[in-house]
Amino acid sequence: MNLRQLTYFVKVVETGNMTRAAAELFIAQPALGMQIRQLEESVGTTLFKRHSRGVEPNAAGLLLYERALAIFRLVDETRRDIGAMEADAPEAIRLGLTPSLMLKAGSEIAVNAAEQLPSVVLSMAEEMSHVLLQMLMRGELDVALAYDVADSPAITRAPLFQDDLVLVTLPLASAITPVSLADALDEQLVMPEKGDSVREAVCRAAADAGLEVNVRYQVRSIAAMKTLIQKGVAAGILPYATVAEEASTGRLQARAIRAPAVRRTLYLVWSRRQAFRNELALSAVIRQSLTGFAQALGPRLLPMDPPAPS
Repeated sequence: MNLRQLTYFVKVVETGNMTRAAAELFIAQPALGMQIRQLEESVGTTLFKRHSRGVEPNAAGLLLYERALAIFRLVDETRRDIGAMEADAPEAIRLGLTPSLMLKAGSEIAVNAAEQLPSVVLSMAEEMSHVLLQMLMRGELDVALAYDVADSPAITRAPLFQDDLVLVTLPLASAITPVSLADALDEQLVMPEKGDSVREAVCRAAADAGLEVNVRYQVRSIAAMKTLIQKGVAAGILPYATVAEEASTGRLQARAIRAPAVRRTLYLVWSRRQAFRNELALSAVIRQSLTGFAQALGPRLLPMDPPAPS
């Protein structure tokens, strides 16, 4: 006796007809008849009385029918109980952020996730965008906030913002006015390593404009880049978020780059290696946590509409 045979048996009892039961079960009538015979052999007795209108259960059949319904109810309850246990179990999710996002929004994400998603154990890692994507591909992260992410079958991505890059220098005596990309590239530049989203965005814009990018200092650390700029030995092309505090206090000056503007896109990126129960909820928390970040940067951070549900 097995659950399949019991399912077939219950359907025959409820329809009272082998032909109708076979049609509703989408199996051939001879195959259904064989399953019923095997069930009767396993319990050691017949289960139906046969007549011209079809079949009806005998006393043994009625007893088995009641027990079969009880077994199905128990199976359903067990599935629900196990599902509830799984739903209540903590879900560990590893989130990667860029250094600027970790500084400006990391604590907000952590606090909101802890308050709104008690079943999520969130851990966060800080790296440049291209390193975060490598970690995501290796299975070391589950989700990341990264810039200028190319589409890939291994990931799901959703654009969040477009971020303007600015020319960062020591404060100048003249008024703060936009600067052309050509003039920005004439500076002694400190920039991140190749592969970084900032450097790649600058290189793309320069190539489109027929300009060359000459990097005087190649530095991975944002703090080290700002130190070189503050010493007056270099200028930088950086996201405004990374220098917003220094620009507001007058320690550095941030000038918009125009003709053309240099922008990059921030994406929320999920690995497709596995599904997460709290994927949509965590996505909502991240979007909520970035609202203040976007408002603080004003027009330099342009919000993008979320993609339509597929």
